[in-house]
Amino acid sequence: MKRRISLLCLMAAMLVMVPLLQACGKAGDSGGKVELTMSAWGNPAELKVYQRAIDAYEEKNKNVSVKLIPIPSDGYEQKLLTELSGGAGADVFYVGDTTMAKLVKSNSVLPLADFLKTDASYTKAEEYAEGLWGAAKQGEELYGITVDCNPYVMYYNIKLFKEAGLKTPQQYFDEGTWNWDTFKEVTATFKSMNKYGFVQEKGSLPMLNWVWSNGGNMYDKEGSYVYDKDPKAQEAIAYIADLVKSGGVIYGGSLPKGQGMDAMFMSQQVAMVTAGRWLTPMFSENKSLEFDYIPWPTNTPEKTNPSGIAVAYVAVNKNSKQQEEAKKFLSFYVSKEGQKARLADTGNAVPSVAGIDEVVLDTGIPAHANYLLTGRDIGIAPGSPQTYYAQIPGLSNEVEDLYDLMLLGKASSEETIENISSIVKKKTEEAK
Repeated sequence: MKRRISLLCLMAAMLVMVPLLQACGKAGDSGGKVELTMSAWGNPAELKVYQRAIDAYEEKNKNVSVKLIPIPSDGYEQKLLTELSGGAGADVFYVGDTTMAKLVKSNSVLPLADFLKTDASYTKAEEYAEGLWGAAKQGEELYGITVDCNPYVMYYNIKLFKEAGLKTPQQYFDEGTWNWDTFKEVTATFKSMNKYGFVQEKGSLPMLNWVWSNGGNMYDKEGSYVYDKDPKAQEAIAYIADLVKSGGVIYGGSLPKGQGMDAMFMSQQVAMVTAGRWLTPMFSENKSLEFDYIPWPTNTPEKTNPSGIAVAYVAVNKNSKQQEEAKKFLSFYVSKEGQKARLADTGNAVPSVAGIDEVVLDTGIPAHANYLLTGRDIGIAPGSPQTYYAQIPGLSNEVEDLYDLMLLGKASSEETIENISSIVKKKTEEAK
């Protein structure tokens, strides 16, 4: 009898527990609070911008809270990789362009392609230009989405061009003469005025912009290395090396200590620099500075060629306990609504999603902001087939070190291509 009573008590207790266990498994659906975390780098002003999109998401999803975890940019990648290898880390996190391939290879991030096709997603894959995916796209699968983007353009100082008695780059462009020959003549004119025509950086994208402006490639559209076989690419590297040697163009690594290219541009010492939109807020605050954007000068029949795009991604931690909610939040963060919440009035980046171009155009600063949108639509992000170097750990830094030697005059363009080819072969084999 006692055994029967005990069994009945146990069954009754189990019946009571079943709904409780079900409630725990569906906390978000039954009114419980879903708590997500997102880690990102950024200065205090940038973190406030990120928070705007978080606040907008929480307003739409009252049962969700998202905690932003700032991590210093120095050491961000190492901290992220360490956390993920230990089964920890935030639910959603920012990923640098050269880190993305590592996370895909280590199986640390969730695939997103199927989720983006569902009604639960705030955005769709086709809303992003093909050149923006970079290493986040492997075959037909997607492992991250660009937060926003920054296509490289040239900034030019309108006042300096007028002082030199030159047409502006835009006038040359309109005439169809914004090309390599004009660029060489323009930089020589500024040298004769004891000024610099342009500041060249050693980064792979600022260097490859010259290659693409000549119809060349470092990697072809299938991701095969062709630098050592492509005469157009080699001609472009020789062209910029010669301009630096002539003195009309100065290497950024040779600038006087404490003199950045932005400061030299604002102080009328240099006529042109290259960057994404991130210099625009600072330049627009300088009321004595007149500036505008222009695409890279061309040496092809096309007036505008592809240029590099600086990007960062957001991805979902494979170890997240709230995977579906994390994917939903990520899709909002990079959607039209999420990017508009972040980018409105900040002016330091370009939407990676189509449909909110007014964020860039409405201010009218500078006059030809549309070149950023063209750059986004036809440009190339690191980790794409034509920038495959970004998918090989450590290769980007070694290539930049070799560009550095060339721009300092310590190696010829031919030696530089030869040395880059050797290190590409070595690093590619090591990565297999």
